[in-house]
Amino acid sequence: MKQLSLSVVMPVYNEKDTIQEVVAKVLSVDIVKELIIVDDGSTDGTRDILKPLGSNPKIKVILHERNKGKGGALSTGFKVVTGDVVVIQDADLEYEPEEFKELIAPIQKGKADVVYGSRLTFAKPQRAYMFWHRFGNNFITLCANILYNTTLTDIETCYKMFSAALLKDLTINSAGFEVEPELTAKLLKRKLRIYEMPISYYGRTYDEGKKIHWWHGFGAVWTLLRYRFTN
Repeated sequence: MKQLSLSVVMPVYNEKDTIQEVVAKVLSVDIVKELIIVDDGSTDGTRDILKPLGSNPKIKVILHERNKGKGGALSTGFKVVTGDVVVIQDADLEYEPEEFKELIAPIQKGKADVVYGSRLTFAKPQRAYMFWHRFGNNFITLCANILYNTTLTDIETCYKMFSAALLKDLTINSAGFEVEPELTAKLLKRKLRIYEMPISYYGRTYDEGKKIHWWHGFGAVWTLLRYRFTN
């Protein structure tokens, strides 16, 4: 069986302290065909680090003139994917790209169309993090399970991996962090074969650069409700 090739789409905003290490980790995974980096208007010097990387044939660097949000960056990146499978990779050090090989296995075997990397199975290392952040994540996931009749454990995970063919008619409307529930809602409504697998999680604190806040939860719940009853 031919090994499926993997496209990694990485939205970036002000991550000068982590970007080089994350890129190196992604490129060390041999199934990665390409790394598509979308800089979403960084102002901290990240762009100066990214520009030379474009000379690497496995890296595509796209620069947004202004900040559009994570959804906007993903929409840009998805348009230029050429691999068989696509996965989202944040530009921090919270996730382990070496786990791509485990995540792609159900798709490679023809068992799954989509695989989510769950941080909440306790099967792999997980940094203890803020109670209210965990509570919010669980509540948003519960809302998704109720609205879409499923049993996911972590819809806010960065690691969403799916067949690139699904991108052909997938339109992203959310500009910001609401892209996570929007993607989940649209994938679930297609009745696809969605699997979850445990992943490691080395979460950051706000002092270390974490960008998502409690108020984003309201937008996430509204997004789940919106797409439950609309296209």
